[in-house]
Amino acid sequence: MPAREIYLEDIPLEDALSKFWSALGTAGALAPLPSEEVAIDAALGRVTTEPVFARLSVPHYHAAAMDGIAVRADDTLGATETNPVQLQVETQAIWVDTGDPLPHDTNAVIMAEHVQDLGDGRLEILSAVAPWQHVRSMGEDLVATELVLPENHVLSAVDLGAATAAGHTCLAVRRRPTVAILPTGSELVEGGQTPLPAGAIVDFNSVVLAGQVREWGGAPTRLPITPDDRGLLLERVKTALDAYDVVIVNAGSSAGSEDYTAGIVRKLGELLVHGVAIRPGHPLVLGVAHKKPLIGLPGYPVSSILTSELFLKPLLYRLQGLPTPPRATTTAVITRKLLSPMGEEEYVRVKLGQVADRLVAAPLSRGAGVIMSMVRADGLVRIPRFSEGVHAGGEVDVELLLGMHDIRKTVVCIGSHDLALDLLSNALARRTHGASLASANVGSLGGLLALARGEAHLAGSHLLDEDTGEYNVSYIQRYLAGVRVVLVHLAGRVQGLILPKGNPRSLISLEDLAQPGVQFVNRQRGSGTRVLLDYKLRALNVTPDLIRGYEREQYTHLAVAADVAGGAADVGLGILAAARALDLDFVPLFNEQYQLVIPRSHYESPVLSPVLAIIADPGFQSEVDALGGYDVADMGKVVWES
Repeated sequence: MPAREIYLEDIPLEDALSKFWSALGTAGALAPLPSEEVAIDAALGRVTTEPVFARLSVPHYHAAAMDGIAVRADDTLGATETNPVQLQVETQAIWVDTGDPLPHDTNAVIMAEHVQDLGDGRLEILSAVAPWQHVRSMGEDLVATELVLPENHVLSAVDLGAATAAGHTCLAVRRRPTVAILPTGSELVEGGQTPLPAGAIVDFNSVVLAGQVREWGGAPTRLPITPDDRGLLLERVKTALDAYDVVIVNAGSSAGSEDYTAGIVRKLGELLVHGVAIRPGHPLVLGVAHKKPLIGLPGYPVSSILTSELFLKPLLYRLQGLPTPPRATTTAVITRKLLSPMGEEEYVRVKLGQVADRLVAAPLSRGAGVIMSMVRADGLVRIPRFSEGVHAGGEVDVELLLGMHDIRKTVVCIGSHDLALDLLSNALARRTHGASLASANVGSLGGLLALARGEAHLAGSHLLDEDTGEYNVSYIQRYLAGVRVVLVHLAGRVQGLILPKGNPRSLISLEDLAQPGVQFVNRQRGSGTRVLLDYKLRALNVTPDLIRGYEREQYTHLAVAADVAGGAADVGLGILAAARALDLDFVPLFNEQYQLVIPRSHYESPVLSPVLAIIADPGFQSEVDALGGYDVADMGKVVWES
């Protein structure tokens, strides 16, 4: 077995960047890339390497700016409505169209609608014109030799038009940085393969990285997947260094027995950094080989995305001679407490929404492998090193990934998870461009607490009152006292046992959860499903200590179903739609009411009106009904108000 790589050090982000830039500067690998000539129609977004001067004047002749007659201004003197002047066609007045060269010995144009044709070769005008009136003089836009575009300028569409008008067909621009992306790992397979065997992972990191490189002005090449073979990986990295400006090795940067990247960098050049005090993105490799940047990005997708933002993005802009464009920032209120590891700088993905007069930030999954947290994120919150985290309700700085215009159209829903919310989010985006539903799954009780703190527009809830059998009302009165609330019915749901296909353990009731050897997966404390489960178990005199796995918690019905589908659990309690989604068996046990708790101030606001219109739409109700296990008969009905 090859020697296991270990981290050389675990250094702060600023020190890692300083080491990287210093070594690249010494190697001459930070200088802007050389120039190349490209056709104008291929130059969009490129960076000029020399000033562009006009070869032609624009226009290059005196041109009529209107349809009408070209005249000598002196011939029109004295013309008025009471004393019109008559001009002879061809000798004193020549008909012209917009853009025509001005005829010799004329210096003005009278618009056609101000000319009366007398029909015998004579024209009559009712007012005089000044010299050069309605004429585009030669060089009005550009004069030959005038500067059109400066050096080190990013070319826009209108820039290309101006350069073309000024007589250019090609421009000298900075060569795009070429970037080799080498995905590694014996478990990787190309996208589109089905069925996927257990242990196989689709290579989507290289697709993301290639897209990032294009966004940042580079020219990416996705190289073939390389298995965990040190010799083959070494050879492919050497070949890539000969052909590209930057080489990225994706995965293999950690400290496992098959993580070869750091050793290969050390063998081919200088290993500068192996391990940076950031999360996600800790196992980063930075090096210089063959006088070129050689970067080992972590294999987890979020780690890969964030570290490429921090190191690859500024590198590509430097190679184009450009500063790295900063993102807009703002401040927001965090919706739940964030604990952060001491000694590491953490980047937390958040979903943003404007709730009343506050911008709130709901943290998304912090897992380094959860790419959907980047898809859903509107911003990044940076928690500094040696900070223990942020308290709920604390103010944080947010780096924006989305414009504030769209963020203000985001509906913040914090509370219980339901698959209908995904359909609602899609319907909202379809109905209102730029609008979205930010759904944070913290359980029904957590949703009510978020409403009490003013951090959400609405909360999904299905909290059963054990004494009355009523849903949500008593909890609203307890946790939202003094807040005027509208309780809107979304759907009736069937809760039951989610089971592997074929129900191999023949589980049919809650009592069966206590059978020896049965592995259960639970929902988190405060969720409506957990409240329901505990209520029913007490009625059956089944104590939690009798259920193996009672303490294992998941935050969504789909996560419970995924545990069952993946063999981590024999059974979970959840909704029929989640079982259907993963082709699992289901034993129905209870009917419950899933409702939306909405403060009246939001219920009557424009931001909620599209949501209320959608849930009242029979077409949307049919979509929810098709998920299975829902009763949508009263969807959208107000069932209680405070």
